[in-house]
Amino acid sequence: MADIRDEAAGRVREVGLAAALTGGAIAGLVLLAVCVAAAVSTVAAGLGLLLIPLVAVAVRELAGRYRGVAGRRLGTPVPAPYLPRPSFTAKPGPWPLRQAALTRWIVTDRATWRDVAWLPLGFLLGVPLAAAAPLLVLYGLVGVFLPITYPLIDQQVGTGTHYLFIPVTSTAMSLVAVPIGAGVAGLGLWIAPALLDRHARLTRALLGPTREQLERRLERVTETRSEAVDTSAADLRRIERDLHDGVQVRLLSLGMNLTAIQRLMREDPGAAEALLLETKENSGKALNELRDLVRGIHPPVLADRGLADAVRAFAMDLPLRTEVDIELPGRAPAPVESAVYFAISESLTNVLKHARAKRADVRLRYERGVLRAEVTDDGVGGAEPADGSGLRGVERRLGAFDGVVAISSPPGGPTIVVMEVPCALS
Repeated sequence: MADIRDEAAGRVREVGLAAALTGGAIAGLVLLAVCVAAAVSTVAAGLGLLLIPLVAVAVRELAGRYRGVAGRRLGTPVPAPYLPRPSFTAKPGPWPLRQAALTRWIVTDRATWRDVAWLPLGFLLGVPLAAAAPLLVLYGLVGVFLPITYPLIDQQVGTGTHYLFIPVTSTAMSLVAVPIGAGVAGLGLWIAPALLDRHARLTRALLGPTREQLERRLERVTETRSEAVDTSAADLRRIERDLHDGVQVRLLSLGMNLTAIQRLMREDPGAAEALLLETKENSGKALNELRDLVRGIHPPVLADRGLADAVRAFAMDLPLRTEVDIELPGRAPAPVESAVYFAISESLTNVLKHARAKRADVRLRYERGVLRAEVTDDGVGGAEPADGSGLRGVERRLGAFDGVVAISSPPGGPTIVVMEVPCALS
């Protein structure tokens, strides 16, 4: 019985989703009208500089929601095909020039025009698929409740009414519409999942990446895979060097000291005791170096308690006032957590080395399938990935997970490093 109720509730939710998609398509037509108005206003007083970015954001937001629905139904996310936001839109300068640059970027992105073309196509092709089930359910409910509404209809019209092919001229005849209406509503509930699946495939075809974008994405994956292999090899060499130059030397020294202590125990107990104290001190140093090495490979707190606590622990150890604001509803996959943790730690280390800052802020959020980290400092600014400040390494590390890094660091500060990695939380 509970399974039947759950199935019925699921079908009702699907019909509600179909109704929402229909409403979104109607809203798309309104956006299309606004797009036309924005384009026309470009030649009058430059209003397009204001309207086009605002309308494009609204269109992309609507298209993004349709992609999200389609991805959840198909079981495979539908990636957004937009070009990356260029860095010049975040640099300081006269507002009209920045706004003009932002407008030019949006207008020259072919994905923007695909979204605009999708607005009428989504209405013409998508509404029949999305609206069929809600309309059938609504019409079926009209028949189910016709015995209640018939007296009001008869009072207003006076000649009865029709339900499908049945003339309803009396209350007794209105009862015939009840089972027919229930069947029509049941048909709407039954066909809703199949129609939504077809709507999702249509959305993927209209709003998904093009072949050119998929080829560019493949090139990006190939490049980041090669960089990930190089980074891994460099990390292994660093670990081997640290073991050889640090812990290994101390362990060899411990072995030699223990041999000397064994010989001195009978000949000179005082010297043996002093050497034993030195050996004990060296063993503590070796243990600390080994712990630091392990922490540099994968901090235990990251494995045990997750990214949020690991970032908080790292920030507490910094000799710099660091405010941490983290809201994560779950845990990302372990490789993603490790990459984001080391990207944040590298960014904060750069603040200590280069920024001459008095304060740093770390903000970590998860929104719409993207893990977003933001590191801000009030230092001198002027950070560039090409300067070898470690930011290039952050880009390579996150690039292996299709992550992106955006940097705003004007001379005089502040410096803002934003990192985004698509992932799913558990």
